Amino acid sequence: MPEQVEAATQEQLDQQSRELPDLIVIPSIKGEMVHLRPSVIEDLERMDAIGAYIGASGITGKDRVAERGAVHAWVRRSVAWSQGETPTESGVGDPESRRTIAWSIITEADHDGDGEIDAANSDNVIGMIFLIDIDGWARSARIQVVLGKDYRGRGYSRDIMPRVMTYGLAPEPAGLGMHRIWVAVPEQNTRSVSVYQSLGFVPSGRSRDALWNASQNRYQDLIVMDTLVDEFDPIRSLDAFGMHVIEDNPGVKEALSAREHSIAIRLNEKNASKHDAEGTDVNDAAAAAQSVQKASSDGAGDVAEAVRKDAEGAEPARQSEHDDRKSVTGDADAENSWPYTAGERKTSKEAWWRTLGRGRKRDTEGK
Repeated sequence: MPEQVEAATQEQLDQQSRELPDLIVIPSIKGEMVHLRPSVIEDLERMDAIGAYIGASGITGKDRVAERGAVHAWVRRSVAWSQGETPTESGVGDPESRRTIAWSIITEADHDGDGEIDAANSDNVIGMIFLIDIDGWARSARIQVVLGKDYRGRGYSRDIMPRVMTYGLAPEPAGLGMHRIWVAVPEQNTRSVSVYQSLGFVPSGRSRDALWNASQNRYQDLIVMDTLVDEFDPIRSLDAFGMHVIEDNPGVKEALSAREHSIAIRLNEKNASKHDAEGTDVNDAAAAAQSVQKASSDGAGDVAEAVRKDAEGAEPARQSEHDDRKSVTGDADAENSWPYTAGERKTSKEAWWRTLGRGRKRDTEGK
């Protein structure tokens, strides 16, 4: 009988661990170009002011009215969760008790070089980013960015998406503790597909003729892409575009430590296999394990440095190219799933986004 009680108690604990909290404190997140704060209801009018829903059919596959309605629901769900309201109380809850977090994207700079703050007419709001359908049971969430028409194609998504993903995938309580983050993008939106690939997403499925392509008067497929917690690299996702890790952002230290631990495990397995197959003495695993221990005690900055120097081995460039070939060609000798090669990744000295989109204004729908 005591064993049955203990088993039932453990089952209840397991169940509770997959239930989302009744109230969440939505953290602010810093970027290099912009920063994020929790969205408020008043920001919905600001989204209208910046033309956030113009060209929606080409970006998300929804028409303008549907996109606007979805954003309004997401913001209201986010505000309700931050106030501890149940889905029944808020009137905007998900029937499966899934939650949403909405951040407003804030700029306080003149990135387009016209001598004025970019979004003075919208109180510095240039768009929003969301974690939608946050599923506590499956530990899964969908990410989506909605930008004003004049702020697309300037690199803002590349600045903020990996930082939100880091928070989403970082273990609780520092992060949301998600296992998977996914996106859904129309096949015609090749620009977004490229951005998602650069952030580490990989195609996982395709819904045939799921969307209507109004510009071409035909149906189009919806591409589903995702990344898992043990695949996402918070350093490379930023480094690929000349961005830097901001160590005091929520979940960064925990995500980097978890990533370092994962790398060390793979190195241990790889080197053990080498030792068994070749009978050689390999010291890489021990060095990597020592790196993990040191990094965990020294903080996020040292973790990042350990990833770059210790875990990738004595020849990081060659190892990185070898790892990247695994994801592109399926080479069985490599273990990294990162989709871009070393030659395609940018360094901070080549940060293209610093000048991208200067003076660029988009006054026509869908462009």
